[in-house]
Amino acid sequence: MAVRKIIHIDMDAFFASIEQRDHPEWRGKPVIVGGAASERGVVSTCSYEARAFGVHSAMPTARAMRLCPNGIFLPCDFRRYREVSRQIRQIFLLYTDLVEPVSIDEAYLDVTANRLGLASATEVARRIQQDIFEQTGLTASAGVAANKFLAKIASDFRKPGGLTVIPPDQAEAFLDRLPIGKFYGIGRVTAGRMQQLGVADGASLRRLPLEELVRHFGKAGRFYYDIVRGVDERPVEVSGERKSVGRERTFATDVRSAPRIRREIRELAFLVAASLQRYHLAGRTVTLKVRYADFRTVTRAGSVKEPVCRGGDIARIALGLLGKTEAAVLPVRLLGVTVSRFPQECGEDSAIQLEFDFPQHYIK
Repeated sequence: MAVRKIIHIDMDAFFASIEQRDHPEWRGKPVIVGGAASERGVVSTCSYEARAFGVHSAMPTARAMRLCPNGIFLPCDFRRYREVSRQIRQIFLLYTDLVEPVSIDEAYLDVTANRLGLASATEVARRIQQDIFEQTGLTASAGVAANKFLAKIASDFRKPGGLTVIPPDQAEAFLDRLPIGKFYGIGRVTAGRMQQLGVADGASLRRLPLEELVRHFGKAGRFYYDIVRGVDERPVEVSGERKSVGRERTFATDVRSAPRIRREIRELAFLVAASLQRYHLAGRTVTLKVRYADFRTVTRAGSVKEPVCRGGDIARIALGLLGKTEAAVLPVRLLGVTVSRFPQECGEDSAIQLEFDFPQHYIK
């Protein structure tokens, strides 16, 4: 089987970079784009100048204002950002039909057989970066590898404006040196659990048997076992149509406290809301997932007439479904919240309120 050539393109500080491009007086200054602090909004994107103050995406805007009081705080102009995103998408299509948008500012491209007949995927990535800069005035980071997981890690390796290539014969050595917190799909909570198991980097992760990973992390353990070996067979999916957005959390010890369960559900709801804002989606159905200590799993769903994408609305529906489960009566091992049925995009005024750090779970 021929080795695939996958590129991951990730725009650098996309929203903030557009604002700086269109307002030259803001260039070189800390620009922070997101929801208003008075509405408990969060940062969507910030410029690299703002990051020097410790500001980052998903941070509550009120905290960003304390860290960077002289920053330029702006609301999201999604209509303008989407126009630029469509312009960049057209650049991708000059090189390949196999484009999978991940969000408004990133995409995977399969250039195993590109339109221009270029032999090198690295050259394709370099030309795409150049085209984006010449046509939009913006910079993009690119990763080139034999699969999506490696390409995603590579694009994040030298930001902003970087190009990182991971050849197949160097993937194992690259992953061995990579800190566990840098693995895409392993968040801070999961990284902390792995460090408790003595896993600090790819090399130590590879030493864990599959059975042990599955015992500690469930089906996500199989994903971790594969990725540290550079194995990822997922194709670049052209449709890119997202059916649902959800987050779940597996607890280290079973939970029986009703207040704790309600708090966890609310926090998951706000995390889902943050993802909905990123994808500009709103859905009519909210699903609550509960897995008990005996591994029995139930789901309860509720639908509304008007699509929701705000954390408070999602939490209200999910908490209303809680009474249809035996959570707290029986100990709970896992909770999940999902929003689906997306008839429209989430509007520009849909400020997201909070984000909490939970592990990202991969579903095979």
